[in-house]
Amino acid sequence: MRRNQTPEGHSIRPLRVGEQIRHVLAEMLMRGEVHGDSLDNLMVSISEVRMTPDLRIATVFVKSLGGVADETVISTLSKNATFLQRAIGQKIRLKYVPRLRFLADESFEQGSLIDHLLRSPHVARDLQEDDKDTPDSVSKNKE
Repeated sequence: MRRNQTPEGHSIRPLRVGEQIRHVLAEMLMRGEVHGDSLDNLMVSISEVRMTPDLRIATVFVKSLGGVADETVISTLSKNATFLQRAIGQKIRLKYVPRLRFLADESFEQGSLIDHLLRSPHVARDLQEDDKDTPDSVSKNKE
């Protein structure tokens, strides 16, 4: 396996470029360089940037941390996409500046749902039954 590939054989370049773009966008949001009514005095988290293999499109996953609907934040960021792309082009050296698409990050809700399911009585009961079948519990029962 080559050093510049993932275990699946894909290039790591899209991962590296996505991470660089994420840092540039997060820094711009932190400094308040992106203007819009819905972004004023609001914390916005950019959790991930996924690049297409040809590096032409960047999908940016965002989450608002201030109670404002994600759709409003996404709309504002989409309106500022050209400005953001220009800034990315100035800060990261790429042959082509990728087009930005913004989507709501739903991983927080999915994680919360999974946590809720794992804490439900039915799953807890199943996990307790599994604990009785582990080698440690079997050896303790023999003693």
